[in-house]
Amino acid sequence: MKRRMIAAIAAAVWAASVLCGCGSGEAPPAETPEAEESAEPEASGSKEAEASASAEKTITLNVFAAASMTETLEKIGTMYAEEAPEVELVFNFDSSGTLKTQIQEGADCDVFISAAQKQMNQLDLAADPQANEEGLDFVLEGSRINLLENKVVQAVPDGNPAGIERFADLGTDRLKLLALGNEDVPVGQYSTEILTALGLLERLEADGKITYGSNVKEVTTQVSEASADAGIIYATDAFSAGLTVVDEAGEDLCRPVIYPAAVLKTSEEQAAAQAFLDYLRTDACMEVFGEVGFSAAQ
Repeated sequence: MKRRMIAAIAAAVWAASVLCGCGSGEAPPAETPEAEESAEPEASGSKEAEASASAEKTITLNVFAAASMTETLEKIGTMYAEEAPEVELVFNFDSSGTLKTQIQEGADCDVFISAAQKQMNQLDLAADPQANEEGLDFVLEGSRINLLENKVVQAVPDGNPAGIERFADLGTDRLKLLALGNEDVPVGQYSTEILTALGLLERLEADGKITYGSNVKEVTTQVSEASADAGIIYATDAFSAGLTVVDEAGEDLCRPVIYPAAVLKTSEEQAAAQAFLDYLRTDACMEVFGEVGFSAAQ
C-alpha cells in the first residue's frame, strides 16, 4: 500500500514539473503555420520591390552620331557611366545621311548628332522650308545646339608614296586614285565643294580617279591601306587613324564643318537625353573632343 502511494506521489510530482517547465518560457513554442504564412508574402513583396526599384534605375538612351565621333563618344560613354550609372548609352555610328533616314523611318533614337547642318535641318520643322522640304518634325524645340567644329583635310598613306603635298596636287599626274565620301554624306559634300572650288571635280570624275566610301571611316580605311594615293577626310579621323595630313581646307574652299546635336521629339526619355546633351558640353567632354582635333562650335 505504501509503495502504491509513493508511486502515485512521484507521478504527480513529475507531471507538475512538466507543466511548470512549459509555462516557464524555457522552451519557446513552435512557430505556427499561420505565422509562417504571414511572413512569406512580406519576403516575397520585398523582393518584388527591390526588383522594381532596380528596373526603374535603368534608362536606355539611343544616341545616333556621325561616324567621325566613334572614338570620342565611346570614351565619353565610359565616363558617363560613372556620372550617371542609371543610364545605359547605346551608340549607332554611321554617315549622317544614313542616320537621318533611319530616324525618318522610325528608328528608336533619343539624341542625334550630325556632321553637317543639312541632315539636322531635314528633320527640324523650325529650319528653312527649303532645307526641310518634306516638313519633317523630329527635333525637340529648344534642344538643338551647335556642338562641335571639325576640319576637312587631305590625308595620305604612310610614307606618302605619290608625293602629294597639297590639294592642288590632286590635279597632277601624281594622283592615280583619290578616296572621297559619297555625295549623300557630309564629308563627301565638303569634298565636292573643295574640288569644285579648285576646278578639279569634273576632270577627276572623267579620268576615273575617284573611289567612294559610304562614310568617312571607309574613306579613312582606303587611305590607311594605301588603296588610294590620298583621301579627303576629317582632321579627327586622320588623327585617330595615325594618317599624315598634308593640307587643310580653309573657308575659301568649303564652309565651316559644324556638328549640330538635338534631342528628338520621339524620345521617351527626353529629360535624360537632354541631360546627356548638356554633359557633352562640359569641360571634361570638350577635353576628350579636343584630343583628336574637335573644337567647341562658336
